[in-house]
Amino acid sequence: MIVRQFLCWIQTAPPGDRADATSALARAYLYSDLAREDRLAAEAAMTVLLDDPSTLVRRALAEALASSVDAPHGVILGLVRDQTDIAEIVAARSPVLSEGELIDLIAGTVERVQCAVASRTPLSRSLAAAIAEIGAAAACLTLIENSEAELTGAALNRIAERHGHLAAVREPLLLREDLAVETRQALVAKLSDTLARFVAHREWLPEERAHHVARDACDRVTVEIAAETDSREVTHLIRHLVASGQLTGGLMLRALLAGNLRFLIEALAELSGLKPGRVAAIVSDRSGHGFHALYQKAGLPDAAYRAFRAALEVIHETGFAGDTLGHAVLRRRIVERVLVRYEEAADGELDHLLALLRKLAAEAAREEARIYTEDLVAAA
Repeated sequence: MIVRQFLCWIQTAPPGDRADATSALARAYLYSDLAREDRLAAEAAMTVLLDDPSTLVRRALAEALASSVDAPHGVILGLVRDQTDIAEIVAARSPVLSEGELIDLIAGTVERVQCAVASRTPLSRSLAAAIAEIGAAAACLTLIENSEAELTGAALNRIAERHGHLAAVREPLLLREDLAVETRQALVAKLSDTLARFVAHREWLPEERAHHVARDACDRVTVEIAAETDSREVTHLIRHLVASGQLTGGLMLRALLAGNLRFLIEALAELSGLKPGRVAAIVSDRSGHGFHALYQKAGLPDAAYRAFRAALEVIHETGFAGDTLGHAVLRRRIVERVLVRYEEAADGELDHLLALLRKLAAEAAREEARIYTEDLVAAA
């Protein structure tokens, strides 16, 4: 009887009064000890209210029902298909919605509703994976910032692939301690490419020169990442670099000139198909026997062989051979000695590799000077 009077009353009542009454009806349904007939009538009344022309009424209904496990499923589904500001209330909070319904919601709604789903606490692994796969950038950012979201390495990697070019997404990703090393490097590569495009678009540098500078910067950071990576995870980084076409002879030489034998060993093992232990034995052999065959099997350019061989000789001579964890910056002593030996064998020709070695020598000198002056300032 009360519900019938309510339905008659809302036909002429103003929107604000209807909203207040709707909220009271929903709370009575959830928390009062209603008879079965009254409960069914209240649910029917709330279903009718889904078509109320006033957003105030539908919003009041959403606010009252959103957090309850006892909310009628049909009404919740109607609200989550309403306009955005109403749908996001229910999408963020309702425990009535199933995981399948939430995944469908992610696929078929606007960015704000996706963000609402991404903010749910807790958030399951499958929902997090769905948002990472098809969610808008804002939804993925909300997901990253959700401390109760069950985010896997695969989901984080997918977010990086899809939205890593955006600083708003990239920066919080890079701050995560659980980010896989290959994902971290992929974000660095995206940043380098984005900067190169920006510089070229602004015409601050010619396009080819901008991409060359960005590539050098990316290689430098990749070597730094490798130096800070546990030796067990270097393999994952190498495989990512191979798959993305970033494992070049220049990158491998840079890592070697930084004293990072672990990087070289894992890279040669991946490229040649040999076991890392076997590769390590060949690389550590000071006589050089077998290294040329290994180098060729890895498919590296013949023109760079002398530089790699000279670098290994210098590393063995200077005592860096045992430092398997590697280093983050170029070693000036290594680079300059390799440069001298390569220049002696180059017969006065200024080839591409010689130019690269001279550039790396200058970079090593600058890096050493920077570290030296920082130490002086710290001591002062």
